[in-house]
Amino acid sequence: MAFILFDPADRSLLSPLSDTKAFADLHFGILSVKERWELLLEDHAVVETAGYIQGRYEIRDAVYECHPELVEGLRVNASFIPTNELKEAIIALKAGEYLAQNNTFIAGKPNDKDLFDTAITAPPTKQIKYPWDIIFLNDAQIREDFKWVTKGRKSQAISPTVHTIQTADIFIEEGAKLEFCTLNSTTGPIYIGKNAEIMEGSAIRGPFSLGFNSVIKMNSRIYGATSLGPYCMGGGEIKNAIIMGYSNKAHDGYLGDAVVGEWCNFGAGTSNSNLKNGADVIKMTTMGEVPRDARNEVVVGQKCGVIVGDYTRFAINSTINTGSMVGVCANVFGVGLLPREIGHFSLGVEGKKYNFEKAVSDINNWKKMKGKLLTDAEQSVLEHIFQQIK
Repeated sequence: MAFILFDPADRSLLSPLSDTKAFADLHFGILSVKERWELLLEDHAVVETAGYIQGRYEIRDAVYECHPELVEGLRVNASFIPTNELKEAIIALKAGEYLAQNNTFIAGKPNDKDLFDTAITAPPTKQIKYPWDIIFLNDAQIREDFKWVTKGRKSQAISPTVHTIQTADIFIEEGAKLEFCTLNSTTGPIYIGKNAEIMEGSAIRGPFSLGFNSVIKMNSRIYGATSLGPYCMGGGEIKNAIIMGYSNKAHDGYLGDAVVGEWCNFGAGTSNSNLKNGADVIKMTTMGEVPRDARNEVVVGQKCGVIVGDYTRFAINSTINTGSMVGVCANVFGVGLLPREIGHFSLGVEGKKYNFEKAVSDINNWKKMKGKLLTDAEQSVLEHIFQQIK
């Protein structure tokens, strides 16, 4: 029986990552949120998200017609991180029961009146609320995903040209290519996806995940906990970073303690800072619906690099400030240290706005290089975001 994977009410706190997609499509660890829940619950997830984004997913009314059991079926909050204990608690739910943590709904089965009337304390679990939460959760998530994805399966053989430091926690999917590189899994598991490639001279320390059809360029240095989603390119020096999918950080330069959305590109020589010169704590705000001057700052920690929304690109030799937030579909270029916040559809960093038709054309130019084009639903989402800019 299919289940409903829904976004939390405060989804805008995850902006800019949540501005273009449902929580179900966030990719970190080895899997997306949707893939992870479907693997654990062994069923198909129907996605519910913000109205202007819903068109990217199955139409709810049509799904309900095909799956009338969904009216009385399982609902799962996509912002919570699944565990084996949470999965078992969800499976054991009866009609009208729901799991909660600190008065927040995690999962439940409605009764015959479509109500949840019996609260049960959920096993302890983490929740994604702010974009930087993904950075701090990724290490543990790669380790958990690795156990779930590889359980009962056998890795492809490792080429004798590959230098390995411990092989028990290395899993290579069919079609992956890697020669004359170094894999060190003593610090965490290493997962290489189907048809992925690691080029010669690269050195990788776990925990690390390389997605389907992604490539690590020659002589790259990659530290845990790093995840590259499908169709990505990685190169230079990367540490504790998540690149969700279809994005390129292919050249020399540093990317660290960062979350990068889909269809992004970092020009050659681009680097981000992840630590203040005085080693002070870093405070950040999200790019959600609250006006900038009314937002509350959140203490993130001592290290945080950059959060980047979908479809954003950086010019060569860009210098990204500590604790930066960059919006959706920004074309970023400028002299010196870039501003810590760069808004949606920015053209440069001096307050100019990207022309919408030009932005769409540029996105499609990038997408064509990977055999894709913007769908009508994706373009509609971008138009909605563009129209909200003042």
